[in-house]
Amino acid sequence: MFNTVVLVFELIGTMAFAVSGAVTAMKKEMDIFGVVILGLCTAVGGGAIRDITLGCTPPAMFTNPVYAVLAIVVSVIAFIPAVQSGISHSGKVVDALMLTADSIGLGIFTVVGIQTAMEALAEPSFFLLIFVGVITGVGGGIIRDVLAGNTPYVFVKHIYALASLGGAVVCSLLWSVTGAAPAMLIGAIVIIALRFCAARFRWSLPRAKIK
Repeated sequence: MFNTVVLVFELIGTMAFAVSGAVTAMKKEMDIFGVVILGLCTAVGGGAIRDITLGCTPPAMFTNPVYAVLAIVVSVIAFIPAVQSGISHSGKVVDALMLTADSIGLGIFTVVGIQTAMEALAEPSFFLLIFVGVITGVGGGIIRDVLAGNTPYVFVKHIYALASLGGAVVCSLLWSVTGAAPAMLIGAIVIIALRFCAARFRWSLPRAKIK
């Protein structure tokens, strides 16, 4: 049952991040290959970094290609002219879509990263759990932004990595108290809630102002 829940989490996160990557590529007026690559890298990039960090090679995206295939399919659907047309004429809708997709993907992949570390290692340290959770959550987005020629979202937009960090801490602390599934659900909700609140209330970290 638990493995099924994790799989559903991962599939939802994969679709959410694929949408995020595909929309970013279309904003940059990339061709279908670029759209698919950005959708794919955003969806599976964080997981690949996680698996390499944990020594789980080859990464899951290669041993179980369902995630990569799903990301490619979602990206191709986003590229369909009718879908593109709807996106291009709905600026606020696109912004809301990007926020929602990015927040869901961030929340899900952060807690799945922690779950993977728990399974891969006998006694993972608290620091390792947090690090792996955060890098799984933000890794794909960083790859997306670098390939798109943007300053990574994680460094400039509201509360992003900090939301992942907060949810990772909550999930890790609750793991031995509530069990895996409730800890993952609560951790993901915390991250998504923080992202939406940060966007709504314009929460940001202090920025450097050297000129």
